[in-house]
Amino acid sequence: QVQLVESGGGSVQAGGFLRLSCAASGRTEDTYYMGWWRQAPGKEREFVSSIRLNGVNTHYIESVKGRFTISRDTAKNTAYLEMNSLKPEDTAVYYCAARSIADATYRYWGQGTQVTVSS
Repeated sequence: QVQLVESGGGSVQAGGFLRLSCAASGRTEDTYYMGWWRQAPGKEREFVSSIRLNGVNTHYIESVKGRFTISRDTAKNTAYLEMNSLKPEDTAVYYCAARSIADATYRYWGQGTQVTVSS
């Protein structure tokens, strides 16, 4: 069983910076892919970014490209999301997720951390 614990959320002004962390426990194989999703009030949860175990293959939603950077420390089994030039539309609860290479969808989810960006 994998447990994911996020941290690093908070409130910032537009243009600000936040760094989210997601510490995973459990088998490394079950966190082959780690990703970040977000859900804004009244909206569906959407994919933000993901990274493979090798730390090289990354994907981003178009609206965050060039502003957000995902990374992971395999020794600590921790993923990070550095968010620069934050915009009010980035306001959401951010969730960390993980899945094995065999899973078609993300199986494990964190509890979420609130990110609020004011204009």
